[in-house]
Amino acid sequence: MINKIKQEILNEIEIYKNNSDDHYDFWNEHIKYVYKEAIRLSEIYKADRTIVELGALLHDIALIKQVGDRKGHHTNGAELAKELLEKYNFPKDIIEKVIGCILNHRSCKNATNLEELCVCDADILAHFDNIPMLFNSAFNRNNVKLNDVRTWMRECFEKDYNDLSDKTRKLFESRYKEICEIVLGE
Repeated sequence: MINKIKQEILNEIEIYKNNSDDHYDFWNEHIKYVYKEAIRLSEIYKADRTIVELGALLHDIALIKQVGDRKGHHTNGAELAKELLEKYNFPKDIIEKVIGCILNHRSCKNATNLEELCVCDADILAHFDNIPMLFNSAFNRNNVKLNDVRTWMRECFEKDYNDLSDKTRKLFESRYKEICEIVLGE
């Protein structure tokens, strides 16, 4: 069933890419990284892999389907995910847990269980896995001038690193320092 959900997401991404102004490829630029990191974290933390996989695949569904705005994409996404999971007859308890992952993916401080924590942390780690996406965001979404990019990136990295759960931050610390050294020259 997870593969069917993944295919639905990939289909929606193709629609977005073909019809949006920015032609952003949610899969190759973000979701595949979240998915990979979420699975890795679910193994480390012994979280329910099914919940984590579904949460990772669906966490940005409202952005992909262009429902509402970015600020409310977690609440809109929860509704869209519920409809999709009900369509595939997922059990109510799984749907509720996946919805929790989507609702709380924007801040690890809101996570109420390991599955939510895995998805939230994975969403943050994806930014470190795909640094070119941050450059794209700097230039195209935030209009950062070239000589200000290093400062902007440092602030993004620090914010993301500090938003990780305590446990994941400790696991990720050496990698974070390496990324800062390579990307920021620190």
